[in-house]
Amino acid sequence: MTPLEVAHRAARALQARAERAGLFPLKVPTPSLARPSQRWVHVTARVAPGPYLAAADRIAEGWLDIFALKGVDFGSPPRWNRDPKTGIEAPLTFGKLLDYRDPDVVGDIKYLWEPNRHLHLVTLAQAYALTRERRYADAIAEQLQSWFIACPYPLGANWSSSLEPALRLLNWSIAWQLVGGAHGELFEKDPALRDAWLRSVYQHAEFIRGWLSLHSSANNHLIGEAAGLFVAGVTWPHWPRAELWARAGKRILEREILMQNAPDGVNREQAIAYQQYEADLLMLCLLAGKSNGQWFSPAYESRLEAMLDFIASIMDAGGNVPMFGDSDDGCAVRLSQGEAFCPFRSVLATGAVLFRRGDFKRKARRLDDKSRWLLGATADQQFEALDAHKSALPPRQQFPEGGYYILGAGLDQPDEIRVVADAGPLGYRSIAAHGHADALSFTLSIGGHEFLVDPGTYAYHTHGRWRQYFRGTAAHNTVRIDGLDQSEPGGSFLWLRHARAGCSLWLSSAAKDTFEGWHDGYMRLEDPVKHRRLLELDKRARRLLVEDTLEMAEEHDVELFFHCAEKCRVDAVPGGYVLCREGIAVSLALPQGGTSELLRGSVAPIAGWVSRAFDLRQPATTIAWRARLAGRAVLRTEIAIRNGR
Repeated sequence: MTPLEVAHRAARALQARAERAGLFPLKVPTPSLARPSQRWVHVTARVAPGPYLAAADRIAEGWLDIFALKGVDFGSPPRWNRDPKTGIEAPLTFGKLLDYRDPDVVGDIKYLWEPNRHLHLVTLAQAYALTRERRYADAIAEQLQSWFIACPYPLGANWSSSLEPALRLLNWSIAWQLVGGAHGELFEKDPALRDAWLRSVYQHAEFIRGWLSLHSSANNHLIGEAAGLFVAGVTWPHWPRAELWARAGKRILEREILMQNAPDGVNREQAIAYQQYEADLLMLCLLAGKSNGQWFSPAYESRLEAMLDFIASIMDAGGNVPMFGDSDDGCAVRLSQGEAFCPFRSVLATGAVLFRRGDFKRKARRLDDKSRWLLGATADQQFEALDAHKSALPPRQQFPEGGYYILGAGLDQPDEIRVVADAGPLGYRSIAAHGHADALSFTLSIGGHEFLVDPGTYAYHTHGRWRQYFRGTAAHNTVRIDGLDQSEPGGSFLWLRHARAGCSLWLSSAAKDTFEGWHDGYMRLEDPVKHRRLLELDKRARRLLVEDTLEMAEEHDVELFFHCAEKCRVDAVPGGYVLCREGIAVSLALPQGGTSELLRGSVAPIAGWVSRAFDLRQPATTIAWRARLAGRAVLRTEIAIRNGR
């Protein structure tokens, strides 16, 4: 941390202690309900009620799905401060001084926080908006009243991080609109509920405004907090303070979208899931603003469009997106039920209508319910009017600021080959919290089917050894030296030393795509090692060359990893292995002079796993090649692709 950040954190600690002592009490003024807010969530006839009613009925009965836990009996009333995974009840102490990273105190904080984001209240509100059945409104009232009692401002784990109140405000805003706003039927029976809800809204917004994530923590959290502030300001303009919330939130969003996302559209967290998450938040604010006369700048809209362009570019013909960097499956909002929901395709569907992009429509394939709730009755008509082919631009293959390069043959066609290579920074700011030690790794998909993958994330605050593995170099398709990660870890969300990476050559023609990159992560060793990687795709021969050059003087242990998708069958053949799935065969001819083995579902050492969702993992085959080498070494791997087994 810089001296300025150290001083900031010291001042924060003093502020928190003063607030705990009651030196700065928050007074909530009486709201004026005369000024209306314009809705930015819409009910349309194109949304089939069935899935929403089934989901809402299940919620009303007290059942929730929370990450890896399915069918959690959440209680009636819910135990809002209890981690449903471990059963640990977080103490109702002053939130800003509560260590939510300590599992002995709060359990697994992700499991505690997720239901407290109140995404399930949106489902209840959707069911009410579609049917006008009072029982759904009553379920919302019961949930809110119990929450206000169990989680009083500013006590407990739900008041320990500003991002959580911000995401709660986003979901409250949607639910508020769907139940009719300040004068809706929900409050006719119990106007005291409206008063309590508005009081909590004010407390939430003021909490966020005075406790923003700054300095090294000013990453996606700050965008989420600003989104909560802005949406609160336009949804509840019932106090003079609301104008300040909206103005402050909008100012931060305008600044941070440009700081946290490179001009080529790559999110600087270097984590694809956070790219989608931020794009979702930024798009929600854009829509809320347009409905309420709060216009964002052309630079904001242009950068948001570039973010979606990157997502579309790395998505293969089957809709798969590489899992580079962290992912925790935490949702900002959830507006779709009962469909095979893909968040990446959903955000592209909404973006297709917003930016009139036929190529986004082609990748999204169809308009989903989430887009209908956000865009209104004309969304389907606007989506259908887009030409997905005539207006298509050539696929983008290079993103130099973000450090991603796409080698491909027949891109976006049924027989495409798509290689996504990573030569970007470790992550954002000094801690690079959500980056992985994956320099010069790559993924390979063929015909819309994944063959070589990034294994994902699996864990955050708990399962320390698993957290270390999934973000470490051995969990990526690259080279590891002396059993060390390319970057030096300092904690679950901290890297002490960052490997620098870059692209030294990029060429693309009708016959061949060529990428060469480098990183300096192992230059820190007593005998420094420089790693360069060449990827060369011969499009006609359907062959990928992977050539790793290691510049070193003395002996080192060298490992080369290839992580196979869990649906691949992997068979040993002379000189390498063959990967098969969906009638496609991929042969890997490994470098000579080493030994190789297949690892699948291993726990000692941890290897051979893929995590498609937070806190879930499944066995998958990892090919590990090893040798002890000295001096300049060139490792040549040839990957040949053919149809048929």
